[in-house]
Amino acid sequence: MSDTPNVDDLRLVLAISEEGSVGAAARLLHIAQPSASARLRSLENRCRTVLFDRDTTGARPTSAGSEMARQSRHILGHLDGVFAATAAAAHAQPLRVGTFVSLAPSLFPSLELLLGERVIPTVSHGPDLLTLVGEGQLDAAVVGVADQVPLPRRVRVTTLGRDSLHLFRQHDTPGLGTGRRPLAERRVLVATYDRSGPEVLERLARLGAHAEPAPTLPTALSMARYRSVLAVVPRSALAHELGEGEVSERLPFQQRITLSLVTGREPDPRIANAASSLGQWLHLQPTR
Repeated sequence: MSDTPNVDDLRLVLAISEEGSVGAAARLLHIAQPSASARLRSLENRCRTVLFDRDTTGARPTSAGSEMARQSRHILGHLDGVFAATAAAAHAQPLRVGTFVSLAPSLFPSLELLLGERVIPTVSHGPDLLTLVGEGQLDAAVVGVADQVPLPRRVRVTTLGRDSLHLFRQHDTPGLGTGRRPLAERRVLVATYDRSGPEVLERLARLGAHAEPAPTLPTALSMARYRSVLAVVPRSALAHELGEGEVSERLPFQQRITLSLVTGREPDPRIANAASSLGQWLHLQPTR
């Protein structure tokens, strides 16, 4: 016989502790008293200790019995919640989450790994996503413009972290040079998550680059991979994209992008619990 107590053992110990006698516990559990007494003796033999002091007035737990009763209450409480949690999971609807096209390849794999379940993705522009959250058509959205545009009513904004722009290139493509114009005569494609694009283009031009906006972030990455140009993109865009022989390095200047999680006023607990870790998965820097 295994030394590990089973559920019936735990229920019996807890019942005797709460009812004060083996007979009362047997009646509560709808078993015969001799059967309850025999089970208790067997359990004490396996534990190699006395769990209850018994006499004609009832049964009183020893220190060992009190500890087993406490453990039994804890374990049985979790077991009683198994069916409820299983039923809730069976009826839980997948989260509807939106983001913009450039972040989608990094965000959705990260979020599903954190949640341990699938999400229903939506890809659109930041202002449109904010509207969908405000209307209740999305449970959440991750955007880079929450601090740059008017927000709908009935939404809550949680800062996930700050992103930095990196210079992306192939290892055999020359990177930053030296001097005041480290990007002299270099073609650089720029893709950001927010509205800082014109400012970034101007700063790159001062470093000597022939900087131009990329039509999409994937286009900037593809051109850097196959046309030996440089791409300036947010670090989080490379969270699941940096391949062998590819290099991501800091720029000579800092340009921060704030990524935010936008939800309704009462966010789904699943997305609220994931928010604290999501920024780390996307390689964001915490805000101070």
